[in-house]
Amino acid sequence: MRNVVIGFLGTTLDQGRRYSWRPSVQICAHPDFPVDRLELLYQHQNLRLAEKVARDIVALSPRTEVRLVDMELDNPWDFQEVYGKLYDFAQSYGFDEERERYYVHLTTGTHVAQICWFLLTESRHIPACLLQSGPPRGEDAPNGTIDIIDLDLARYNALQRRFEAAAREHSYMLRGGIPTRNAAFHDVMERLEQVVTRSDGPVVLVGEAGVGKTTLARRIHELKLQRRRIRGRLVHVNCAGLQGPHAMSALFGQRRNVVGLAGTERTGFLGEAEGGVLFLDDIDLLPHALQGMLLDALESGSYYPVGADTAQTCRFHLIAATSRDLSVLARQGIMRPDLLARLALWVFRLPPLRDRREDMEAELAYELEEAELNLGCKTGFNADAMARYLHFARDPATPWSGNCRDLSASVRRLCTLAERGRITLPMVEAEIMVLRHQWAAVALDGDLALLAEVLPDPAGVDEFDRAQLAAVVRACRAASSLSAAGRRLFAVSRQGKTSQNDADRLRKYLARFGLNWEMVTGGG
Repeated sequence: MRNVVIGFLGTTLDQGRRYSWRPSVQICAHPDFPVDRLELLYQHQNLRLAEKVARDIVALSPRTEVRLVDMELDNPWDFQEVYGKLYDFAQSYGFDEERERYYVHLTTGTHVAQICWFLLTESRHIPACLLQSGPPRGEDAPNGTIDIIDLDLARYNALQRRFEAAAREHSYMLRGGIPTRNAAFHDVMERLEQVVTRSDGPVVLVGEAGVGKTTLARRIHELKLQRRRIRGRLVHVNCAGLQGPHAMSALFGQRRNVVGLAGTERTGFLGEAEGGVLFLDDIDLLPHALQGMLLDALESGSYYPVGADTAQTCRFHLIAATSRDLSVLARQGIMRPDLLARLALWVFRLPPLRDRREDMEAELAYELEEAELNLGCKTGFNADAMARYLHFARDPATPWSGNCRDLSASVRRLCTLAERGRITLPMVEAEIMVLRHQWAAVALDGDLALLAEVLPDPAGVDEFDRAQLAAVVRACRAASSLSAAGRRLFAVSRQGKTSQNDADRLRKYLARFGLNWEMVTGGG
């Protein structure tokens, strides 16, 4: 690993007129702390001194590369200007933590610069350690001393307020730039921002289908990347698809020696998420066997791919999402209590859209902007049309059962049908009728309502399968056990079979839809 030091040119100390010790020069001459590169920040009027310091460093330490960085400051004692310039420097630098270790040299520069360095390293905008160098204290340290230091921010209230303002910006980012008037939702986002920028622990998002759990997971990943807590990508896994004999290899990976054929090896979702974020959507649909193996991986930091003899380390941040209450999942045995205890470090409940009616105008504006981007054309509401839509959206009788998905689909339909880019009052009236019919159909469809209790998206099941699956769920809830339900459901066909394993047949049928016995019987 290469050592890289970043610091300001000392306009007084680095001249060496008062003392023979020059901090920017001597810090590169420590035999036990080799400096491979020095990023020396200077103002243009001090260019000659900066060049002289660079020459002296090369003469004293030929291995050290010196880069002179021209940073113009109208007032080096102005907090706002110094912080802004250093923030821009950090954003454009391109840190490579795989190959280089970074240190910020605090001995030179103003006290304002020192505080700004601290803020930027504490927030991980600069992934560095803070170094304080000092003059020689005897023959044992002819080039001076180097210490890792800390700073007391208690006196710098103005900067602390600026730092808190940055935190509010991150919370705003998690909301997708959508302002909120809902106090509960605001508090959830503020707390979530604190957690994801300071903790590497698992985060669980709980909320109804359509409240935006997947979108929020993507924004969390972006924020963690920005704060340099991760470097890898987001791997989104819908646990409903982790069923059957290949589920283990899909999640944990597989070695070629399992079947001996080229192309059969798999990295696995855990391997793909290395250094990034693993997002387990609908985690309550994860089979019990995989729940136990996931728990082992989280606690030990390693796992065995299928067919592997040696463990593979795993370093990822975990986000889990479910539309069910965690206490219900534990009580019904749908999820292992030990896994829930491990995941429940940080649990955030996202309110449904119907509980945030004061945010309808902001949400509508956001969805309108998204529709315009996707359709490639500018669209707007006529004044009377906007008033009518907002009145309908805020009406307590409007259920918004699909939450933001319903709103997004509604706005997309309106924008697509808008002639000359204008949404009119008759169009809004027609759209309101569409939504009301849609919600009424769900309420009247007993099968769909029943399946909504056990599936995150029952409308995604073919109508042909919907009636059959609903009948199976009703039979399971009326039976005392999986075997009893199987005997009832397969009473005729089982007569012609030599093997009458009704429970296994029923278990496999439920698994086609990502379901199991506990899940279908827990709601009745």
